[in-house]
Amino acid sequence: MPLLRDSEEEGAYKRLLETTFGDLLEEEVTEKAVPGGVLAVVYDKNRMEASSYAAVLSDLASEPVFLVEFYLTDDKPPVRWTDDGVMEIRVSSAVAVGAKPAEDEASKPEEWKPVRAAFRYVTQRPWTRFPIKCKTRILNPLLPCIAGGRNKAMGAVAYDILNSDLETKGIGLRIRTPETCPSARKQEVPLWIKRFGGHGVVKVPFLNAGQGVYTILSKAELDAFMADKHYYSSYIVQSLIGHSAWSSRQRDGTFYHTGTVPDKHNRIFVADLRMMVSATKDGYRPLAAYARRAAEPLEADTDGKSSWSMLGTNLSKLQGDLEWTSETDRLLLMDRKDFNTLGLGLDDLIDGFVQTVLSMVAIDKMCIRLVDKTTGDFNYRLFHSLCGDSVLFDEIMDNRTANRTALGVEAMERGVSVDMAVEMIRHDAPLEASTAEITTVGGSASGGGEGEGMSGPIPVAEPKAAEGESS
Repeated sequence: MPLLRDSEEEGAYKRLLETTFGDLLEEEVTEKAVPGGVLAVVYDKNRMEASSYAAVLSDLASEPVFLVEFYLTDDKPPVRWTDDGVMEIRVSSAVAVGAKPAEDEASKPEEWKPVRAAFRYVTQRPWTRFPIKCKTRILNPLLPCIAGGRNKAMGAVAYDILNSDLETKGIGLRIRTPETCPSARKQEVPLWIKRFGGHGVVKVPFLNAGQGVYTILSKAELDAFMADKHYYSSYIVQSLIGHSAWSSRQRDGTFYHTGTVPDKHNRIFVADLRMMVSATKDGYRPLAAYARRAAEPLEADTDGKSSWSMLGTNLSKLQGDLEWTSETDRLLLMDRKDFNTLGLGLDDLIDGFVQTVLSMVAIDKMCIRLVDKTTGDFNYRLFHSLCGDSVLFDEIMDNRTANRTALGVEAMERGVSVDMAVEMIRHDAPLEASTAEITTVGGSASGGGEGEGMSGPIPVAEPKAAEGESS
């Protein structure tokens, strides 16, 4: 968004770190602080943005902030976790932002430092590198991530539950989403596409930045999806909102894009509005707003044309395992004249803010449901029941940093191993030693195919999601 004051060049970076991240640090004072802990920004994408957070945080905290690049494929990971859930960073693999040359910790020999608070900008399958519960304070923690922030399947469930709650209370608000099947196996996808009138959108629920999203308008595009090999075993299928001549049929009718203001060639483009919001002590506050448009104009005639080029607005492009680029020519910034081509008014911006806040509330409420009220531990059984992708569940459980700790306590109490407890949850078996016999074939439990198993004022609920996006 445009700067509120020209003298505050840090803009939304400073507002987010002063409020939401500052709240985390204040909470830490009342708890057991990590002795000798440093501050860190851990990222796997957008170094420019991540380093900006580190620079502003260093200025605000008046101490060096360690910028740590952390990839899933790292042979020598720069981050590790202690048994009691404290993040540690390898100093030689980090950049000390804000440190004087003589104080640059990265120049010291191999050394690990504990982290008392960190900003997580790890976007690709973060559950493989971060625990669900930890002692280090994390902005953008993993729990909201798997409860809907980066898990589209859980997000769909969370939105549906909140919508039902809002309708029951007569509040008059709802999260607007396409008609959605939150969990479908690959062989079920053609049936859902047929249900939506031959047009639809298929998404791998656990990817981001435009990865694993298929817009389907024709048999050729459906066949291409079915021929692709995918890492995960379940999908989310949604009705397609496209041109007035070819949008999906929904129970509530047919919806279509009005598009941008026509250009001089009388062309319109699909565009989305991204509203970024932070949670503070004083409630939710807008941080930034921007838009993205599709590469090709929206047309009624689709013969020989890629539906994604007319509908896909994502800017990020994955060049290789670690290389990302961005098509910034399609970015519409709020402080530039191109933003006017969206044809949005103040009411639309307010609507975008409300939709974003409702989405954040829905995910926060799902986080609360996934935490045992008595022990404060993550409820793996409920999570697996709601989101039964076997590959995702295995990834979370194979991240042995801390995710097995809480489950291990219950397993020991019941006289079974942690590995057996994982298999029991996968097959919805009671966690009792007397039932701890599950036939395994080839190292995995037999039975059950892939992907199976499947009030007034709204409060600011913990745990907080640092940023929300709505389009």
